[in-house]
Amino acid sequence: MHKQPVRPVLVVVAHGSRDPRHAATVHALVRRVRSLRPGLRVETGFLDFNIPSVQGVLESLAAEGVRDVVALPLLLTRAFHAKADIPAVLREAPGRLNIRQADVLGPSPLLLSALERRLYEAGLTPADKSSTGVVLASAGSTDPEAIAVIADIAREWRHTGWCAVRPAFASASLPRTEDAVRELRELGCERVAVAPYVLAPGFLPDRIARGAARADVLADVLGPAPEVARLLLRRYAEAAARVPLPGRAPVSA
Repeated sequence: MHKQPVRPVLVVVAHGSRDPRHAATVHALVRRVRSLRPGLRVETGFLDFNIPSVQGVLESLAAEGVRDVVALPLLLTRAFHAKADIPAVLREAPGRLNIRQADVLGPSPLLLSALERRLYEAGLTPADKSSTGVVLASAGSTDPEAIAVIADIAREWRHTGWCAVRPAFASASLPRTEDAVRELRELGCERVAVAPYVLAPGFLPDRIARGAARADVLADVLGPAPEVARLLLRRYAEAAARVPLPGRAPVSA
């Protein structure tokens, strides 16, 4: 019988936070990923604040004899962490590892589905769409590419039937959530909902929540939504089909 090829280990690379809700949400999402693909080994590493660190996870895998890894940034946009921080950490990984860095999660129709799931869980129904204005509230970034992506997502989401969709940012960029809520009120939307385009609770999501004080509906963070778990597996599959990072050729036994 032919042996099945060993699938690369999926290492989910999370940002990390001093807020304990962050790590708890990341772990809940990873548990959902494991439940969808029981035969796949999934590990979690954090860039900062939480353990295990990404470097520690990679060193442990190399010590076990693992050769192939897909490092998946738990990020919604391609900003500084995806472009600089994570590649720098991966370059410091043990040389015996073949590492492929997966794409960030967004943009994706699956994320729009997850956002709508959270809005419906917060009390809206599909029948409310045409009379509801939505604030797409993200953490914010100094990276113009990341900001442009959020604006594009808002425009695309508007075409699915909402009264209006406005982007907002908790830091680094304008408008703030409260300003976008006010704009939608002035536009004449019957109700206003805030949809946090963030994966886990923390300082900036809390700022989004405060900015939603005058909204009618505040959805939860995306967290372990089933659509997010499916998207992780899609990004994993895409990366596993690519060649490893340059300079990480397989090490012979």
